[in-house]
Amino acid sequence: MSHGDTIPLHPSSQSDIDEIENLINADVHSATVLPARPPSPPRVSIPISHSPSPLPPYQKVTPSASPPPVVPAVPAAAAAPAGSSRIGISSDAFGSSPDTLTEPVWDTVKRDLARIVSNLKLVVFPNPYREDPGRALRDWDLWGPFFFIVFLGLTLSWSASAKKSEVFAVAFAILAAGAIILTLNVLLLGGHIIFFQSLSLLGYCLFPLAIGALICMLEGNVIIKIVVVSVTLAWSCWAAYPFMSAAVNPRRKALALYPVFLMYISVAFFIIAID
Repeated sequence: MSHGDTIPLHPSSQSDIDEIENLINADVHSATVLPARPPSPPRVSIPISHSPSPLPPYQKVTPSASPPPVVPAVPAAAAAPAGSSRIGISSDAFGSSPDTLTEPVWDTVKRDLARIVSNLKLVVFPNPYREDPGRALRDWDLWGPFFFIVFLGLTLSWSASAKKSEVFAVAFAILAAGAIILTLNVLLLGGHIIFFQSLSLLGYCLFPLAIGALICMLEGNVIIKIVVVSVTLAWSCWAAYPFMSAAVNPRRKALALYPVFLMYISVAFFIIAID
């Protein structure tokens, strides 16, 4: 087949082409030219920024242009809720404990003396907290028991006519070792008490006997000594009873109290027999 040859179209195809050409010619003749739309005025572009206070890119902020905002101070009492309170690291709460390293020595001494007096009232004297041993001696310390043991040893040594240093050494060793052994006895019996708390309790209970030893040193009558020592011995046993009995099982109460009363009775005989 040469390039000059043509292929006759199908009659339906030729009619379609003719119809398309007629539509094109009709659109061209009927089209009207619309007036041009006037151009719209230019719009001001707004810069987009994620900062809280956007500024145009050409503006510079000088330190004196916008002073920093003044934030009013909030009082500490208003900042915290009305029902909340802050407590320092004590035995019962969490928080920042007061700094005692930089305080004056006299303030430290006064605080320790106040604690000793408070614990002495809770242990030795009648008060409503004696039925709750954990609450009564919650803020325990060892300065009070140490002072009473030393004072009792010094009183016995001053009462002795000879070998005063040996009397003090024996009294101090018996009282200190006895308190440790009695505490271990309570813990081995399954007692719910802290080791140093028990030492503090037994030391504070020596206060009546220390007062009795001081009276016996000033009074040489044997009858008066026996009466005074009997009263102070009963006082010491009465002070130690609720704490030691509440620390162990009721069925083991006698095993915990018998050694305590035995040590106090030994100290009482020591006070009477010293010359």
